[in-house]
Amino acid sequence: MSGHSHWARIKHKKGVTDSRRGKLWSKLARNIIVAARAGGGDPSMNLSLRYCIDKAKEANMPNDTIDRAIKRGTGDLDGASFEEITYEGYGPNGVAIMVVALTDNRNRTAPEIRKIFEHRGGSLGGPGSVSWMFEKRGVITVSAADATEEQLMEATLEAGAEDIREQDTVFEIHFPPTEFENVKKALADAGIAVQSADLTMLPQTTVALEGEAAKKMLDMMELFEDHDDVQNVYANFDIPEELIAESE
Repeated sequence: MSGHSHWARIKHKKGVTDSRRGKLWSKLARNIIVAARAGGGDPSMNLSLRYCIDKAKEANMPNDTIDRAIKRGTGDLDGASFEEITYEGYGPNGVAIMVVALTDNRNRTAPEIRKIFEHRGGSLGGPGSVSWMFEKRGVITVSAADATEEQLMEATLEAGAEDIREQDTVFEIHFPPTEFENVKKALADAGIAVQSADLTMLPQTTVALEGEAAKKMLDMMELFEDHDDVQNVYANFDIPEELIAESE
């Protein structure tokens, strides 16, 4: 199973637990601040902000917290200024990794990210070292219990979906990022429940991992996800199903 499919599923489960909710809200608030600063505070005119607000609501973030984050982004409230930095490098067995961070101090964040890479058998690379292996895509997952592949094709193909893949107990709908709102709306109009909806970086090739290498890779992903500045981690690993079950 590819890095995206596996990790998105684990994050979906862990993201709603009480122990992680505070950290998750903090990260989502940073996303909202940056999106509002870049494109304004009106989500009807700023698609990036609308996406960030949707993710915040999925995580049950209170509306007043969302509003404060928007106001910090537009300058109506004081707050830290964040910049987005993408770190690229390699994990066990040459797995390609992209780490997207929002930080108010790159001199603090960079060595901490490097340390995670190096202490888990990887290495930090330069800009462009692995990003060419990934493509930005929209991915929506739907439980196989909620719809058939035929129903999903009928609902989403005209809305911009390009591919539907069956992954264990879910279907993944893939589409260009520009069609995110269209595909999501098409599913809602068809009465089909969405399990998760993300803009992600999908790997074009994968690296198979087993045993210790797979465990090191999952440990590295956990450390990146637990870092306060890290927003998203993308990797091109492929691991056995039994290790997926163990990590869940």
